[in-house]
Amino acid sequence: MPKKFLIIRLSSIGDIIQCMPTVDAIKNKYPDSEIHWFARKDMSSFLAMDSRIDKIWGFDRKDGFKGIIKQAKELKKEEYDFVYDAHSNIRSNILKFYLLPFFRRLRKKKPAYTLRSKERLKRVLLFKFGINKFPKPFKGMESYLNPLKKLGLSDFTRHYKDWQFPKEYSKKFEDLLNEDKTICIVPSANWEMKRWPVSHWRDLITELKDYKFNILAGPDDHFCEEIEKVASDRVTNLAGKTSLLESCYIVSKSQIVISADTGFMHAADLFNTKCIALIGPTAFGYPTGKNVEVMEVNIDCRPCTKDGRGKCKQSIWQKCMVDITAKQVAEKVRKA
Repeated sequence: MPKKFLIIRLSSIGDIIQCMPTVDAIKNKYPDSEIHWFARKDMSSFLAMDSRIDKIWGFDRKDGFKGIIKQAKELKKEEYDFVYDAHSNIRSNILKFYLLPFFRRLRKKKPAYTLRSKERLKRVLLFKFGINKFPKPFKGMESYLNPLKKLGLSDFTRHYKDWQFPKEYSKKFEDLLNEDKTICIVPSANWEMKRWPVSHWRDLITELKDYKFNILAGPDDHFCEEIEKVASDRVTNLAGKTSLLESCYIVSKSQIVISADTGFMHAADLFNTKCIALIGPTAFGYPTGKNVEVMEVNIDCRPCTKDGRGKCKQSIWQKCMVDITAKQVAEKVRKA
């Protein structure tokens, strides 16, 4: 019988995307396997991009712990051969309580199980004491793949290219994506400290006078209007105008993407889209693919944060991002 897998990763956008190559690893060894994924309901659209995922279990946070217990009981009926906890939080632990044999001596029975550890001690050493025991650079996709070795999976080659998007997207975004010398820029991020300065984005557009730009950002990112004003004839501001899935489609079809450590940078990595990644204070944002080029500056205090939260220790705030200049990025674009 075909092997049956359950992947548990509830959120966030960047982590879901970085975890998705686990499907390749499973299919490389078990082509006929059945793959289920347990995720937060609002993350389901990303997973639906991969037709190899047979079932997506969407968890609604409004349902609380009663809801997750109810779903755990349903999951147990599936009789999985393998369970991969790629999240390691309270909710995933509740699921494992129902899915895995309670007594250690019974764990030789299915399902086989592996965990992506958050390595909390190493995090404390890094962010509290500045002692970095993580791989340098820390590549998120690899960190999701390595625990699969415990399940006997070792071929991490990525073959999949048949990403599934609604057919109407091709016509809806045709005018934005079919012109030569068009760049997709992602100036936003959840936390301001890992954003490239707005003034640098403005300077980049001024530098690259023969290029057009599509801005991807959220509805509250009003600073994108300042970027657009530099050259409104060459800049299309899509901030708040596209869904997350539509934004992923634009990334997948773009000629080149420029982004800091964001979910869309990792999407470019997943889709094998050319990308320039502007990496500053964060520890876990490095891409894996050959088509993503990292730009960074060497400062002793880097990395200083998991996701962009915290305080900058430099006299020039956000120096690790400020020192990546628009001229340097423009030069990379011209060579891409």
